[in-house]
Amino acid sequence: MSLKEKILEDVKTAMKSRDSDTVSTLRFVVSAIKNKEIEVRPHSLTDQDSMSVLKKLVKQRQDSIEQFSAAGRDDLVLKEKTELAVIERYLPAQLSEDDLKKIVQSAITEVGASSPKDMGKVMQAVTAKTQGNADNKLVSQIVKSLLQ
Repeated sequence: MSLKEKILEDVKTAMKSRDSDTVSTLRFVVSAIKNKEIEVRPHSLTDQDSMSVLKKLVKQRQDSIEQFSAAGRDDLVLKEKTELAVIERYLPAQLSEDDLKKIVQSAITEVGASSPKDMGKVMQAVTAKTQGNADNKLVSQIVKSLLQ
């Protein structure tokens, strides 16, 4: 079963259980995936494409949470956090900070990085190793701290 099919099944389940927050969030996700499907035509949509859509939606929610928190809009922060929790169910588990530090350290050794100028090479190596299971913002912070 593809990721898109799983989400469509979960929309039906949420509708039957009358979970309106989940239904609205998943309908938005399905809409975003359909837009991506149109974008990649004539090729078919892969699970990797769907995963990239989900990651984009997660990033949007995280940015919105930061902005709404700064503006003191707790009602909207709660709504965004609820949507974020629903979307994150479909993403693979993220690596812990300790695991990321080990991966970054090995990437620095492999690339032979010695200064912050080599950050791009290290980031590319780390991204290849983590395969989307790490928050790039956190990876960037770790790389910066280790290269200084």
